[in-house]
Amino acid sequence: MFLEVSGGAKLFYTDDGSGDPPLLLVHGWGADSQQWAPHLPALTERHRVLAPDLRGHGYSSAPPDGNTPAAMAEDLAALLTRLGVDDCVAVGHSMGAVIVSRLAVEHPHLVRALVTIDPGYGYPDEVARLSLGLLPGLRGDDPGSAAARIDRWCYTPASPAWLREWHRRRLLATPPHVLAEAFEALWSGPEALGARPAADAYLSRRECPVLSFWASPAQAAWEEPLLKHPASRVVCWPGSGHRLHEERPAEFVVVLTDWLRSLQ
Repeated sequence: MFLEVSGGAKLFYTDDGSGDPPLLLVHGWGADSQQWAPHLPALTERHRVLAPDLRGHGYSSAPPDGNTPAAMAEDLAALLTRLGVDDCVAVGHSMGAVIVSRLAVEHPHLVRALVTIDPGYGYPDEVARLSLGLLPGLRGDDPGSAAARIDRWCYTPASPAWLREWHRRRLLATPPHVLAEAFEALWSGPEALGARPAADAYLSRRECPVLSFWASPAQAAWEEPLLKHPASRVVCWPGSGHRLHEERPAEFVVVLTDWLRSLQ
């Protein structure tokens, strides 16, 4: 299904299952909603599940500009409102975690709880500097190869080869200007949350319960004091890659659904 949102962007999304609370599944940079295919059968047994392709990704349209996490959060607010979803549990991976966090801060009435998966926020300054140094490659003669090189950090020796190849192909299918614009907005500018201390100040404004998954113990320890709601929880899976929910889909669903039950 498709829905037109702000700026003429047209979002592709699926709407499956039933049950409360509804879930909004938000993919990361250079991916699309197909990354939730391993999780959807189990999640739709108990919940209504919305899985959109972000603007510029997957089957959604790619505007010539405005392809930033802030704009994507507004797209999702429009999607929820148009579909009559009063509130949801917003689940986001990497850049998607930035987007759902923005949704929770700017539109708190729409987000009952958050689930963030190896979020693309709150990294030390040196990581931000290194990341911005990769931006010229995304705007160069071979942006697909540049994006694939960036993607290599997402894996460990335990990461399956099929997962690496699936995401390489998704990156190659994403318009280069979208990759560059979204990547830059994560690390630079007034809305960037990729680095501290901007992330600390903004994320502290999240009032709802948060379940946060990290592969890095250091990042998990950094975020935990920022979580205000007493039902919030940080889960750390050392040894996993950046896409830990895809590497360990069944375990991810068990932890997620157990936490959702605890909220009730």
